[in-house]
Amino acid sequence: MKILSIETSTMLGGVAILDSESGLVAETRLNVKTTHSERLMAVIHQTLSQSDLRLCDIDAFAVAAGPGSFTGLRIGLSTAKGLCYATGKPLVTVPTLEAFALNFSFTKYPVCLMLDARKGEVYAALFSWEQAVFQRIMKDRSIRVEDLLPELNGKVLFAGEGTLLYRDKITVILGDRAVFASPEKMVPSPANVALLGLARAVKGEVTDAGQAVPIYIRKSEAEVKWQQRH
Repeated sequence: MKILSIETSTMLGGVAILDSESGLVAETRLNVKTTHSERLMAVIHQTLSQSDLRLCDIDAFAVAAGPGSFTGLRIGLSTAKGLCYATGKPLVTVPTLEAFALNFSFTKYPVCLMLDARKGEVYAALFSWEQAVFQRIMKDRSIRVEDLLPELNGKVLFAGEGTLLYRDKITVILGDRAVFASPEKMVPSPANVALLGLARAVKGEVTDAGQAVPIYIRKSEAEVKWQQRH
């Protein structure tokens, strides 16, 4: 089975193709300065072309469903839906932070992942590597860093754009209990989205493309303003 994944939860988005027999075929990452909508289809085409594959060769599509950038998530999911509609192939949605955690397989510390949620908050989750898989310790949530850190015990490995934004605050509060990921692992990986997506697709855990929605965690600014007016 071949799966094509889309990761647009952060500004560093990308596409990957994974084959259940031969492993990772290709991964393309792109630091987007504008929006993913301007480049995503071109990146998909490029990744397929360089892999000597056509869209019809893909058996399923996976997408990072969030949390993350509202705009990025909408673009990624709508693109994945379009590919599913065009090909008749299934869609697999993957929680962004679960895929992100795979950057740190076999780590001995709990892994705290933070994406920028704006308004002084981060989208955070906590995982622990146990028996060759990650176990979730804390569900995805939108929270201020100073409210989250007191809940953490012992040494913790931090990663994500939220970690970069609030590194000084983390260091002040936790001191040497805070361990920071290396720069190349600070962002979600399209290949990991493909890995989780493939595992789900093999088990038949697919999502109806017409019903799939992003995992926002909290309401968008537009929704908040609409509720205030009504």
